[in-house]
Amino acid sequence: MNASLPPHACPPSCQQCRLRKTGAFTAVKPEVLDFIEGFRTDSVAVAAGGALVRENQTNAKLFTLYSGWAFRYKTMSDGRRQILNFLLPGDLVGLQQEFGDVSAHGIEALTDCSLCVFQNDSLWALFREHPRLGYDITWLSAHEEGHVDDNLLTAGRRNATERVAMLLMHLYRRLDRIGLVEDGTVAFPLNQQHIADALGLSLVHTNKTLRRLSLLGLHELKNGRLRLLNTRALARIAEYYDTPPRLMPLL
Repeated sequence: MNASLPPHACPPSCQQCRLRKTGAFTAVKPEVLDFIEGFRTDSVAVAAGGALVRENQTNAKLFTLYSGWAFRYKTMSDGRRQILNFLLPGDLVGLQQEFGDVSAHGIEALTDCSLCVFQNDSLWALFREHPRLGYDITWLSAHEEGHVDDNLLTAGRRNATERVAMLLMHLYRRLDRIGLVEDGTVAFPLNQQHIADALGLSLVHTNKTLRRLSLLGLHELKNGRLRLLNTRALARIAEYYDTPPRLMPLL
């Protein structure tokens, strides 16, 4: 699982965490930050395409994604894959495994990733010693459930154009809130197969839909970066009306 460290490797101390300086995450008291640092046991680098967690893996660890992109997925016996969601810096990874015997899904690095690793089987100590952190983890779990609801709505009721518009808007907004917009663009390492697997579309349908939205002047994908050219139109298509983001807990 270890690989050469990517450029944005996890810092040795939580005091140096770049994510905490973005303004997207809730502030914590120094003693709580010290506890989080003690709760962290290691940091790892995973190369693009590597497995963070394998399907049906036992004793999977708990991580915070510090840099890079990853995705959760499940596969069918014939190899068909459903991407459940995309993971971005600041996301807590592996919480489901903490409450089960085996991993119900796999997690793959979409790009080179750096992750902070936390102690196995120690969540009870976190809840007992720092109830506020326990509440934060519960909040993150509920927040993730909200994403699952949105994904179910997308797969069940949105058409192809609405699905793609929703995905572009959602990922751009998530990247914007953690300060990863540069000159109006964000890194977009997804290929069309990733999009098809996330949205339940065929590869051909995905290609046609992306080209249609591009020809309408709504977005631009160039050199691995995404620019939204008409966010109001995309939001109307997707019925994506996000409220101002609240600060997120960060473990």
